[in-house]
Amino acid sequence: MGNVIEIRNIVRNFQLGQETVYVLKSIDLDIETGDYIAIMGPSGSGKSTLMNLLGCLDTPTSGTYRLNGNDVSKMTDDELAEIRNREIGFVFQTFNLLPRTTALDNVALPMVYAGTSKKDRVIRAEEVLADVGLADRMDHKPNQLSGGQRQRVAVGRALVNKPSIILADEPTGNLDSKTSLEIMQLFDDIHAAGNTVIMVTHEEDIAARAHRVIRLRDGEIESDVRNK
Repeated sequence: MGNVIEIRNIVRNFQLGQETVYVLKSIDLDIETGDYIAIMGPSGSGKSTLMNLLGCLDTPTSGTYRLNGNDVSKMTDDELAEIRNREIGFVFQTFNLLPRTTALDNVALPMVYAGTSKKDRVIRAEEVLADVGLADRMDHKPNQLSGGQRQRVAVGRALVNKPSIILADEPTGNLDSKTSLEIMQLFDDIHAAGNTVIMVTHEEDIAARAHRVIRLRDGEIESDVRNK
């Protein structure tokens, strides 16, 4: 199917006063379209930094990152914002929903930035909320929803622009085990529908659902194994 992501010799350093902190060290990584990946590693291994680079929230110190053939490592902030909105759907541990806004409007938000008409935004947001099992909760605000329902809204928002990749950062971190299973089933369904899914997790049972597990240690890829 070809690669949606190609990373070559990616280095990411941070300056802390006089000191340079070497977080990612010469990472090479190919991710195929339709892959289902878990990124694991202890605290300080570089997984959050890698996630931020993959999500175009940060740029590398050196090396190249091609997303769907576009070299994003050289893009301006405005170009990065545009490609983020078009190509990447984010799901965060803390949901990151607007508290005073309905589920429908939270899901529709990325389409506002994409310049989609109001009518089309409503149609698509309703469709996505039905897909994630919240057809009867569209007018509810986040404080009227359970944690699992809030994460479903966040997943809907991630899907709404039909992105190339879904990036999930500890998507079950704030959920109980039963709700975690429901959310993971949702990710399995999203992947089965043809989406590329990349998630950062520290939980082995969550990672076991992915088809490929990449483990980082000290800023390098320690192992890259296909589960199935």
